[in-house]
Amino acid sequence: MSDTPKFEVIDRRKYKAEEEEREAAASQPSPAPEPRLEPQPEPTKEESRPGPQLVTEAPRPGAAVAGEEWEPEPELPPAPSAEESRQQKSAYDASAQRLEDLIRAQNPGIGPQPAVTFEHLVNQLYVSAMIQMGAGQEGQRTRIDILGAKQTIDLMGVLADKTKQNLTEAEERTLQTVLFEVRMAFLELTNMISIQSMQPPVPPGKR
Repeated sequence: MSDTPKFEVIDRRKYKAEEEEREAAASQPSPAPEPRLEPQPEPTKEESRPGPQLVTEAPRPGAAVAGEEWEPEPELPPAPSAEESRQQKSAYDASAQRLEDLIRAQNPGIGPQPAVTFEHLVNQLYVSAMIQMGAGQEGQRTRIDILGAKQTIDLMGVLADKTKQNLTEAEERTLQTVLFEVRMAFLELTNMISIQSMQPPVPPGKR
């Protein structure tokens, strides 16, 4: 048996790292307990809450502000099924036919009403836009609704975009021709309004 002493190598880095972790944990202050918010009584109309109020979270879109009741946005009803739409269309056609029969019974000279077509829709929008721009108002003071005319013309533009490549050649020609005409009338009218607004007012004695 050898008397040579045995040496054991100890990795001091491990113990040093653990000691540093304990010292770092001891040096950090312990987290303070979270404050408990006691419920406060609602202020009356005669008094207001003093000082700034604590906001714990950002208000959600559509949430009510202080003093107002929050009303959820109404949800859209589900779209009708194909069968429901078919039944409703059938009931609508039957009701419209009864109304037409009643009118023709009281006015025998009136013939059957023509079916509504795409040209009827375009013509109705065209007439509305021209009336809003003052057309057909002879003999009375012209009343111009320039913003209403712009909306009607924009509706015709939306109609042209949404029905693109879904119209017959005649329907496309009618829509584009009418849209060009109302836009041209709108340009002429707005130019006239701009010129009149830049003219200096006439003195009362020189009229």
